[in-house]
Amino acid sequence: MKTKEAPSIQVIDRLTALLEVLARNQDPVSLKILAADTALHPSTAFRILASAIENGLVAREGAHYRLGIRLLQLGSRVASYGDLRREARPLMEALRNQIGETVNLTVRAGDEVVYLERALPERMMRVEQRIGSRAPLHVTAVGKLMLGESGELACREYAQRTGLPGYTRYSFTDTDQLVQHVAGCARAGFAYDDEEAETGVGCIGVLIHDDGGQIVAGLSISAPIERRRDEWVPLLQDTAQRLGQRLTQG
Repeated sequence: MKTKEAPSIQVIDRLTALLEVLARNQDPVSLKILAADTALHPSTAFRILASAIENGLVAREGAHYRLGIRLLQLGSRVASYGDLRREARPLMEALRNQIGETVNLTVRAGDEVVYLERALPERMMRVEQRIGSRAPLHVTAVGKLMLGESGELACREYAQRTGLPGYTRYSFTDTDQLVQHVAGCARAGFAYDDEEAETGVGCIGVLIHDDGGQIVAGLSISAPIERRRDEWVPLLQDTAQRLGQRLTQG
């Protein structure tokens, strides 16, 4: 295990060092300078840079290198997440105050949702998701909606990639059942998590779309299953719609 993991970590460290040298220089940098400033052998630096070029992290101009456009794209995405959290926070707090339960803001990252922001109620018994934590798409209300909107083929590919691990006895572990379920969620415009991620916890999720209809994020309410209420659905949908409008106007 260690013999396989260590080289991978070392490559990341070396790539980071190369990117930092490129970031310090306004003009493209030669391989000779990059190797000297990072204490890497030129052949090692060349191989890492070649892979970075393929992934858009670095660009080559003749015999010199500069930062790639993908870093700018990733950086703008980080900035957009900050805008999303800033716009979402007051709306999430207002909804939290209205229902007295936890409200979550999530975004998709590959085959998972990531918890980006939360508004917690002031009560002892509450559901609390750590900001930055992740969960598979098929066990969360928002994640199931994302699968539903992606279409049957994408959902089946997700199931094949992940194997649909079960987290509780209520989790969907059968591909056909999941495909049918998420399609129904997408048609309804909201989804429930019926103790599928954690026993005793129930969630309601909706999606936030931009003015072009693309999924921006997801908004959900988490509560002990016995406290979850169906009448929260229109409140959650209204909040998501208003957030989408604020993002468009901004």
